[in-house]
Amino acid sequence: MRAVVLSVLLAPCLAAEPEVADFGKTVDGTAVQIYTLKNDKGITAKVMTRGATLVQLHTPDRSGGTDDVILGWDSVAGYESEDNQYFGCTTGRVCNRIAKGKFSLDGKDYTLAINNEPNHLHGGVERSLDKVVWKAKGYSNDRGHGVRFSYTSPDGEEGYPGKLSVKVTYFLAKDAPRLSITYVATTDKATPVNLTNHAYFNLGGAGSDTVLNHQLQLNADNYTPCDDTLIPTGDIATVDGTPLDFRKMKKIGARIEKLTDTAALGYDHNFVLNPKQDKDKTHNLAAVLRDPESGRTLRIMTQEPGIQFYSGNFLKGQQGKDGKTYAHRSALCLETQHFPDSVNHDNFPSTILEPGKEYRTSTLLIFGTFEKKKK
Repeated sequence: MRAVVLSVLLAPCLAAEPEVADFGKTVDGTAVQIYTLKNDKGITAKVMTRGATLVQLHTPDRSGGTDDVILGWDSVAGYESEDNQYFGCTTGRVCNRIAKGKFSLDGKDYTLAINNEPNHLHGGVERSLDKVVWKAKGYSNDRGHGVRFSYTSPDGEEGYPGKLSVKVTYFLAKDAPRLSITYVATTDKATPVNLTNHAYFNLGGAGSDTVLNHQLQLNADNYTPCDDTLIPTGDIATVDGTPLDFRKMKKIGARIEKLTDTAALGYDHNFVLNPKQDKDKTHNLAAVLRDPESGRTLRIMTQEPGIQFYSGNFLKGQQGKDGKTYAHRSALCLETQHFPDSVNHDNFPSTILEPGKEYRTSTLLIFGTFEKKKK
């Protein structure tokens, strides 16, 4: 009997799987669940099955206090409302814009929904990836906790060709302030795929007045200029001498008014990331974001060639989680991606996924703090 007890005591402790709870139901009655990931660094992430969406992301400030730093809603109804501007969701099949909702592939023309006049935006209207309920499975191992989401989009859904099987995994490292988001997809017919997460960040805490006081650095010498409907012209241009030059850390609000009267209404641009300096690393530095008040920092590492910086120009004062108000430019997006409208530009990195091939990419969100400068 003693030997049996000893063997039980010596057996390795299995990490508990992430907590899962009901989050409500969609309008059509589909149940939605929410998973909670926690780690030893004071970070908590909550993700739900509708849209494989990041709902909450709590991180410590320089004093050890914790705040939720992304916009969102307390219920499924909020995410289904017109006030939801893609908060925290998985965006696709193709994120960003496709010109006039049209492209040709393998000799066939395709027409998609126009939901950002005159263009197609973020995968469609009714069955884009942000609006469907995914299957999910939580898991844990000695490195941390994760949730794997899966969804199969049938051939022709939202006008896209091919049956597309998609998996999105959120993984919170156990002993590092790092949340990874990994995307995997396969298809039975050639189709464009460009997936990202559409989280809105305010490192001072969701509901804080502005992000114009945040500081940003982007690892990008170039960007893709756009026409008045925010469709790339096909050119690659230098950021040098423009308000888009974030190669050194700069305050977001310092030059934004130079863009207010443009089609973007502020920052809403795709930046061409510089090549990796260290070829042995799997991810490339894309962005560093800092909030001087809270001391929080966010580093974004990715395997994507571009990043969209959007300064929350269309936020309109809607009330989100805990009744907090999301004011104009009170949060920003840093969306790792292939370039907008790549399917119509042969000189851009291709977004076409072929049968027998695998789409695979990941992005890392790495949080930290920095000390306040002494006066």
